[in-house]
Amino acid sequence: MTTVAELLAESLADHGVTQVWGVVGDALNPVTEAIRREERLEWMGVRHEEVAAFAAGAQAQLTGRLGVCMGTVGPGAIHLLNGLYDAKKSGAPVLAICGQVPRGDMGSDFFQEVDNDTLFADVSVFCETVTSTEQLPGLIERAGNAALQHRGVAVLTLPGDVGELDLPSGTPVPRLVARPAVATPDPDALAEAATALESASAVTLLVGAGARHARAEVLRLAERLCAPMVLSLKAKEGLEEDNPYEVGQSGLLGNHASEVAFSGCDVLVLLGTDFPYTGFLPEGKTVVQVDLDGARIGRRIPVQHAVVGDARLAVDGLLARLSAKPDRSHLESARSSYDAWRERQQRLTDPDHDRRPRGLLRRRVDNPDALIRPELLAAAVDRHAASDAVFTTDTGMATTWLARFVRMSGTRRLLGSYNLGSMANAMPQALGAQGLDRARQVVAFCGDGGLSMLMGDLITAVSHDLPVKLVVFDNGRLGMVKLEMEQAGLPEFGTVLHNPDFAAVARAVGLHGVRVTDPHDVDEAVREALAHPGPVLLDVVTNPDEVAVPPTPTVAQGWGFALAKTKEFVAAPE
Repeated sequence: MTTVAELLAESLADHGVTQVWGVVGDALNPVTEAIRREERLEWMGVRHEEVAAFAAGAQAQLTGRLGVCMGTVGPGAIHLLNGLYDAKKSGAPVLAICGQVPRGDMGSDFFQEVDNDTLFADVSVFCETVTSTEQLPGLIERAGNAALQHRGVAVLTLPGDVGELDLPSGTPVPRLVARPAVATPDPDALAEAATALESASAVTLLVGAGARHARAEVLRLAERLCAPMVLSLKAKEGLEEDNPYEVGQSGLLGNHASEVAFSGCDVLVLLGTDFPYTGFLPEGKTVVQVDLDGARIGRRIPVQHAVVGDARLAVDGLLARLSAKPDRSHLESARSSYDAWRERQQRLTDPDHDRRPRGLLRRRVDNPDALIRPELLAAAVDRHAASDAVFTTDTGMATTWLARFVRMSGTRRLLGSYNLGSMANAMPQALGAQGLDRARQVVAFCGDGGLSMLMGDLITAVSHDLPVKLVVFDNGRLGMVKLEMEQAGLPEFGTVLHNPDFAAVARAVGLHGVRVTDPHDVDEAVREALAHPGPVLLDVVTNPDEVAVPPTPTVAQGWGFALAKTKEFVAAPE
């Protein structure tokens, strides 16, 4: 006979799930036993359930299949929440299997009992508790399909006495519908948007992750319109490399070229993006927005022409209605600004940069030989990383350095907590990505604050033979918070981190640990770390005073910073 737990494990394996992440314990013991006996599934035990949820979410984003994590009764389930919220905000299909007290004890305030249906109500698109065998396989199918079709979190709770129950003979194995529907845009909406674009003198595209699958079509649209293309951070993957229309990012990660592109257009096209920072978006423009979800249209900026549907189909429909624009002056102006900015940024990657006389690009330092600029480190990783590497970044300055210095060339992939903005995501997401393919290079840009928050799961990399490459920007600061305080004219407070030697900690738990304190050693250390066959932690002591600033006073004020109170800029003025 088949048990509830065995049916669940078989259905996940049939869908293509290869790993389940979590911490073993009591109510879910029947499930972990079923996973042990299912040859297609691998149990990935972690030290903290938050890591399990982040890892599962990373796998879901990379594959499009369900990512699966588990947390047992009470505290184990609660620990999943932050990683699950990241999955929700990232649109990642994740199934969380949670334990519960035995059915007879539910509602009695039993030891460790929490109300999972209430606990997970906000984070989930589906949340149910299995209380009888008659509910299966229906509940498993509903949970999996809800997560896959709504690109969100499904929570399935198993009381402690349910997982081992036998199912009636002939109970079918649940089948999940993996492919979401493709929404076809309305022809009239496309025609109206095309009319606005046809009459525009200058067009700018703001392109997001929702258009990554339409790279060829988006490039043709930019060519047809002679339009500069501002990319969201998540659109770097797939749309950045070999793109003669790209002008980088907007927002705090961005550069002056995005402002040139925005201010110089009369029609702005938002294509597959829900870019939330309205202070960086231009005012007084005609706006066309294309999005798969009509609920997102117009919630960031007033939109005159809304197109609901798949980005590839929408762009194809626009291309069929548009003639080529001959004037390239708007595009060339934005590209010229972008090229000049990139050239200035590259100067910061020179190991001897801070040994030069004081200039616009630096502030005076007492001991430049002891300081490593984070730009130098990020550029070295970009230079030596594989063309198909998976990158993850911690929220904060680590993301800034990747955005500015790592190009998503080849088939590189990019993950981060870019919608929730959680700390401590890079290492867990790297573990999840590496679990999918132990032969593929996975590089995590870790902040020292983020890494130390979940440092216990360094052990997971060793115990499961996951050869992740953890690059630590060790500046002894919560760098982004330091920047926020600086720009608001506040004294730095509470941001200093008294860090250990992270490389020594890594070696103590079995990783290959390397610590770098000299800028001239960075390039070779990065090369060797990325070539090492096992898990590596590269602890690079970077200058705590070298932090990015908003690209222009106008943009910074849109972010809410009071620039009149700032210290000298580190980045070049635009």
